[in-house]
Amino acid sequence: MELQLDRVETALGTLLVVTDDTHLCALDYDDYHSRMMALLNQRHGPVTLTPAVNPLGIGDRLQSYFAGDLAALEEIAVNPSGTAFQQQVWAMLRRIPPGQTTSYGALAAQLGKPKASRAVGLANSLNPIAIVIPCHRVIGANGTLTGYAGGLERKRWLLQHEGCRVDLRAPSAKASQEKDGERSPTSPANTSPTTHSPTALPDEPNGVEQLSLRL
Repeated sequence: MELQLDRVETALGTLLVVTDDTHLCALDYDDYHSRMMALLNQRHGPVTLTPAVNPLGIGDRLQSYFAGDLAALEEIAVNPSGTAFQQQVWAMLRRIPPGQTTSYGALAAQLGKPKASRAVGLANSLNPIAIVIPCHRVIGANGTLTGYAGGLERKRWLLQHEGCRVDLRAPSAKASQEKDGERSPTSPANTSPTTHSPTALPDEPNGVEQLSLRL
C-alpha cells in the first residue's frame, strides 16, 4: 500500500504525517518512526511512504493548532483502522474538547461498558494518530498525567497549550515504573470529561508491556 508522508516542524519536534488520498492514517513523533511503521504495516499490510508536502492541508492545520487555534484539527478526516472496539474508543476521544480531560473509566462508562476501563486504556494506547485523536486528554483518576507515548513532557505541554486546568504532576511512584512510551489505563473517578479528578489512583493494569510499539 502506498501512502504519503509529510514532516511538520512544531514546538514538540518533527511530526510525521501519513495520509492516503482522503484521510489522515497516522501521526507520530519523529523519534518514534519505527513504531509508527510497525503499526501501519500491522493495520494496512506492507506500506510504502512517498514524500509529500502538506497533503490534504493537514500540515497547515497542525501549524494553526500550535499557533493557538485549538479547533484547527477537528475537521480532519481520519482513518486509523483497528478493531470495532478501538474505533469506538478513538471516536470518543475526539469528543473531548480542548481544555478538558477524562479518565479511562469515564470513557468506558460512556461506551456502556463500565467495567472495561483497562480495555479502553489498551485501545487508547494503540491510537496511531497522536494529537488529532487526542489521547493526551486522558489522565489518571487523581488528576496526574499517567503515561504518554511521546513522553510526559509532551503530554504536559499539550495540556497546558490547550488551557487545561489539571494537576500536571508526573504519575505516582508505582505508575512511573512503566516505560515512558506507554499510556497506562486507570480506573475512573468521573463519568464525563472534567478538568479535575480528585480520587485516588488505582493499580495499573496488567499487560501494558505489549504496548511498547508506541504507547
